[in-house]
Amino acid sequence: MTLVHEPREAYDGPATVDLDGAAHDVTVTLRGAFQPLDGRFHWYGRLTPGTPVDDARSGTEVVLRTPHGHATARLSDKDTWGRYRLTGTGTPPF
Repeated sequence: MTLVHEPREAYDGPATVDLDGAAHDVTVTLRGAFQPLDGRFHWYGRLTPGTPVDDARSGTEVVLRTPHGHATARLSDKDTWGRYRLTGTGTPPF
């Protein structure tokens, strides 16, 4: 029997961010939902503060990997608590 992972609406846990040819272990909180206006799945979330990507610029494209898959994401500005925001569309990494 082959197990197939179905995309979920949320994921909290370990992940890896591929940035500039290096892989960085991080912890993420991710959420997502299908948007009927454009027919795509939009997902977003936050990296825990103090991650190795702290010097990345807003708008940097990264690859986010979780135990369930991987996807391209875009980093946004840090929030008040020092957490980077991630956004992506299409098949999420969770």
